[in-house]
Amino acid sequence: MLDSDLAELYQVETKVLNQAVKRNIERFPDDFMFRLTAEQWGDLKSQNVTSRWGGRRTLPFVFTEQGVAMLSSVLNSGVAIQVNIQIIRVFTKMREMLLTHKELLLEVESMRKRVGKQDEKIELIFNYLKQFVKDQETPRTPIGFKIKKED
Repeated sequence: MLDSDLAELYQVETKVLNQAVKRNIERFPDDFMFRLTAEQWGDLKSQNVTSRWGGRRTLPFVFTEQGVAMLSSVLNSGVAIQVNIQIIRVFTKMREMLLTHKELLLEVESMRKRVGKQDEKIELIFNYLKQFVKDQETPRTPIGFKIKKED
């Protein structure tokens, strides 16, 4: 997501968002955030004929999913604080579910392994069926009793 879109979402000015990022740049590695190139920015603006971004002086930052989550922890708006609290609650709930349902997960993994081994057997069956079809297509010499025709 673009920095301006996230600023709107977190109800802060874009410059405030970018200042918070620059003050905490070590929290935003390349897989969390990157800056658009001039060419990418030009392409993006040309796709949005009625651009609302207008006259920026700098190229925008773009945030990945992890960057959006990190951003919620460095911003000081009420919305950002609530988003950060929600993220922590979701992660805590996910960890709790994983620990609670560990046995179920182990059983599912066991089933996946058993089914995975069936792929080879199914492939073998298909190979036999293909060979059977191929054998049916080639003419066979008749077998059995032959009756001599009398002239």
